Amino acid sequence: MIQTVLFDLDGTIVDTNELIVQSFLHSLEGETPEPVGRELIIPNMGRPLVEQMEFFTGRKEVEELIKKYRTFNLSKHDELVREFPNVRAVMKKLHENGIKIGIVTSKIRQTTLMGLKLCGLDEFVSTIVTVEDVKEAKPHPEGILAALKVLGGTPDQAVMVGDSHYDIEAAKNAGVISVGVTWSWKGRSYLEEYSPDHLIDDMFDLLPIVGLTSDVDAH
Repeated sequence: MIQTVLFDLDGTIVDTNELIVQSFLHSLEGETPEPVGRELIIPNMGRPLVEQMEFFTGRKEVEELIKKYRTFNLSKHDELVREFPNVRAVMKKLHENGIKIGIVTSKIRQTTLMGLKLCGLDEFVSTIVTVEDVKEAKPHPEGILAALKVLGGTPDQAVMVGDSHYDIEAAKNAGVISVGVTWSWKGRSYLEEYSPDHLIDDMFDLLPIVGLTSDVDAH
């Protein structure tokens, strides 16, 4: 029986996709040798922001761009962020059945908390591990193992749910069950390349994986 479910945040339970893309487009305008468009931004979503900025610009000094990104991101956050379908219903069911819930994300804590609160998901979450809490971001297993330690969970009774190969590889590296979500902007075929233990088309599909029935109302 699964005792712990860990979720990535962006693109998995909280739809921040458009916010992220617009934040990059805004902060990178005129800052790169060639214009950076959506087709380059989307495949790189899921990496820590500093790594993305260094990649897009080819520079190591990216503090000002990160500041510009975060200012825009915060100003547009509540306007553009939404919960993915059925996430709240599934989290509620997990919570009611004693399954501990954690978040393992490459975001900073401030915007992680904003997203969870905006979507009404914060009440179900028992621990949050952000990029600020680890030395090594996903696909390194540090964040997953840190969350399990706080929650008193073990890898053999845990699941990691995410929308990118960073999540799937981190799960494998930590020895937990990996679940990919097909509503990832990167697409089903992209996730299949990394052989997750499960691929789900709807968050309700997570319930039988953890041993629960899906007799809950969608909303």
